Amino acid sequence: QVQLVESGGGLVHPGGSLRLSCVASGFNFSLYALAWERQVPGKERELVAGITPAGDSTAYAPSVKGRFTISRDNAERTWYLRMNNLTPEDTAVYYCNAVSAKEGGDYWGQGVQVTVYS
Repeated sequence: QVQLVESGGGLVHPGGSLRLSCVASGFNFSLYALAWERQVPGKERELVAGITPAGDSTAYAPSVKGRFTISRDNAERTWYLRMNNLTPEDTAVYYCNAVSAKEGGDYWGQGVQVTVYS
């Protein structure tokens, strides 16, 4: 049974930091690219950051580049999103995603709320 369990969301002031975690089970983790996406009510879901299966390449949305860092620990079947210098525009529900065209899998976490308020 595939499970992706997220944690780490919460309330923070502008300029603050949070780290999101996603722990996976039930699939061949090391073969999957991993990502974080976010969604604000009434808007389309936005890809925030992604990392390759080997962890040797990352990509970021322009709005978060330089502030957010995605990383993965294949041994722990976990990936992270470190978010620094948060702004109110980062307020959203954040979802972790694991995808592999080769394995035919596309899995999502339950979502965690991140709220940045003054």
